[in-house]
Amino acid sequence: MEVAFGVLGPVTAWDGAGDAIALKGPRHRAVLARLIVARGRVVPVTRLVDDLWEEPPAGAVGAVRTFVAALRRALEPDRPPRAPARLLVTEGPGYALRAGADAVDAWRFEHAVTAAAALPPHDGLARLEEALGWWRGPAYAEFADQDWVRAERSRLAELRLHAAERRAEALLALGRAAEVVPDLDAHAAGHPWREDAWRLLALALYRSGRQGDALAVLRRARTLLVDELGVDPGPALRRLETDILRQADHLDSPVRGSAERVWAEATAAYDRAVASGARARLESTTGLLRDLAVTGGGGPRAAGEHRVAAVEAAEELGDAELTARVIGAFDVPAIWTRSDDPGQAARIVAAAGRTLAALAPDHPAAGHPAAGHEAARARLLATIALESRGDRSGHGRRAARQAEEIARRLGDPALLAFALSGLFMQTFHRTGLAARRDEIGAELVELSARHGLVTFEVLGRLIRMQARSALADFTAADAHAAEAEHLAVRHERPLVGVFTTWYRALRLDASGRATLEETEAAYRQAAARLDGAGMPGMERGLLPLALLCLRLRHGQPPPDVGHAGWGPYAPWAGPVVLLARDRRAEAAEALRALPEPPPDLLTEALWCLAARAALTLGDRATMERAHAALLPAAGELAGAGSGVLTLGPVSAHLDDLAAALNRPTGVAPSRS
Repeated sequence: MEVAFGVLGPVTAWDGAGDAIALKGPRHRAVLARLIVARGRVVPVTRLVDDLWEEPPAGAVGAVRTFVAALRRALEPDRPPRAPARLLVTEGPGYALRAGADAVDAWRFEHAVTAAAALPPHDGLARLEEALGWWRGPAYAEFADQDWVRAERSRLAELRLHAAERRAEALLALGRAAEVVPDLDAHAAGHPWREDAWRLLALALYRSGRQGDALAVLRRARTLLVDELGVDPGPALRRLETDILRQADHLDSPVRGSAERVWAEATAAYDRAVASGARARLESTTGLLRDLAVTGGGGPRAAGEHRVAAVEAAEELGDAELTARVIGAFDVPAIWTRSDDPGQAARIVAAAGRTLAALAPDHPAAGHPAAGHEAARARLLATIALESRGDRSGHGRRAARQAEEIARRLGDPALLAFALSGLFMQTFHRTGLAARRDEIGAELVELSARHGLVTFEVLGRLIRMQARSALADFTAADAHAAEAEHLAVRHERPLVGVFTTWYRALRLDASGRATLEETEAAYRQAAARLDGAGMPGMERGLLPLALLCLRLRHGQPPPDVGHAGWGPYAPWAGPVVLLARDRRAEAAEALRALPEPPPDLLTEALWCLAARAALTLGDRATMERAHAALLPAAGELAGAGSGVLTLGPVSAHLDDLAAALNRPTGVAPSRS
């Protein structure tokens, strides 16, 4: 029996036939709701007791166990006696709900809203309307006054409002402006501080031929914001008012002028002309996914998932050359060195390796090694280099060098740009390579500008922004950031702003001209740009790490972050945080178990954190390791090569280590 749970309204559960499951009393439902809020994490019994009662009775723990037993019987009525529970499990000090990703309506709703952002308007509208239909009332309706659910209720309510606005946006994109006006009018009236609601309502009125009403709505919004909040409307509302007054062409319905119409007609024509099983569909799909991957929102995630599916479909056809084209056509560069989905990356690398073997000169499928064949091999090798980020084996570096060699020999600018992007991703095998990355970025900028390769020119600018930051040349880094932003606006590359916003926070930090509070606010603003950007490999743990580095340099205590909040940086943050809490024995144990930092943009910063803890604890072995690892980066700012944070000059950390080890600081060796 598959059980589903509903929290978008009163808390309930349904069996596999869709019938409601009797959950007994309110405290039984409260236990279930509390476990759903925890999203699969264990909730200790003591926490459940505190959440269920303001003043727990003497038998509160036993009562919770009784509630859990009753819930288990209700949720798994066919479970044999003494068989372990499958859904509501006991683990450690408490309980967890092991529900599938689609078992809770709130989780499905969140996924649907994210997925809709990557779909064309018609499909996105259908997805949003279905998802909004799952709401039966306020989330966790009967527990509105409970502290433990307040944040989750607020988050879901905000997501619901966001979904309603994106539904309206989809209707506008489909030319159905008049239809959406009543809903938007009620939405704006009910949520008067949401500027996007007023913007969409005014735009819908204008496209319905009601220019005067549209202007009146914008002026009503202005009055509310100024009189009630004391703030002026944001740039989007101000710009819309100006555009309406001058009747700007871009405000017209997209179906009447209409990129949407052209897209719809071209798609329909393609569907009529190209058979559903044709190989051309796979190659065409890869082109679309390449564009989707740089859109932000749900685009990168959707592109990754569909890319893997396209590659696997090509392999199933048994055509190595087709598979090579499908893999190699996704020439989307990357600037961040931690993969968003290591599992997907590993599958792509494996498929590229198999395809390379099939295209080898002595393989029956290979044919003659003509220029086209060699170009396909170079694209496969560059793909391996890109997707093998963080690889310690040297396989990715070898692939990058081979791709570069082939591309230079063939004289193909686009192929060389792709190969250089893979080479960049493989320049983290040791510290102190910012100057080498700057050389790669400079060649990418020059090559791409000469041949109109906008995506790779943006990459080159961002690489140089990072590298010049590592070398403390912020004047040059500023210029590259500004040029990257200019290209991003001109060519619709929204993800660029994520990196340049982080860079500006780092710039403020490194300048020393702002207070701790002002710099923290800049970092938090940068982290907000990551929300919904579709880059979990960058998002997880980055803000706490940046704040930790900032506070350490200012002699302030670390941010109050739980272990999970540090994400992949927990092993290196842990000893420093434990020392700040005067838990030396635990810090020493964590430091002894500390792995070598991954080879990426933050290697130097993580080694400096390890060095700082080792100096405090007198851990000579770790000091030796850190000194040897950091020596090649003696002329760089620790962490600044990431473009997101810094722990100050590496040389200062080396001086401290050298003094503790009673040796000269030394000079960075010159090695590649």
